[in-house]
Amino acid sequence: MTAPDGVHTTLDPIRRLLLALVAIGAAGLLTELLLLEHYESIWQWAPLVLLGLVPALALAVWRRPSPRSIMSFRLLMAVCVVAGLAGFALHFKGNMEFELERDPALSGIVLAWKVLRGATPALAPGALAQLGLLGLVFTYRHPALRRGSPHMDPT
Repeated sequence: MTAPDGVHTTLDPIRRLLLALVAIGAAGLLTELLLLEHYESIWQWAPLVLLGLVPALALAVWRRPSPRSIMSFRLLMAVCVVAGLAGFALHFKGNMEFELERDPALSGIVLAWKVLRGATPALAPGALAQLGLLGLVFTYRHPALRRGSPHMDPT
């Protein structure tokens, strides 16, 4: 990537690395969810679809970083953050229902501890949120978003 004046910026290698980390991370998370058969309900399909879109859009951004591709990528990353938070809530709720069914007397910190350590990994969706945050860092003040910026060379 080059600045509008044709000079490579110091942040270019870091931006490329961030984009690669997001794409590789998405592929890894997608593989993990498929291996765990995370597709039993419609809610479980949401992260699969998102994670399938991430590498494709990351490739488009790498090949031709334009305002449209960067903003599309930014939107997808924001959705990943929201989906990660929603996944945490769904995992937490499911674990809580299970624990309270087993022992209705549970409450407070004991219940919270059992819920966090339950059969459904409550904190696992945080990986999707973290991936989204990393992608948002990539888009922060991206040169392609500057007014009048030409399409940038992906090298």
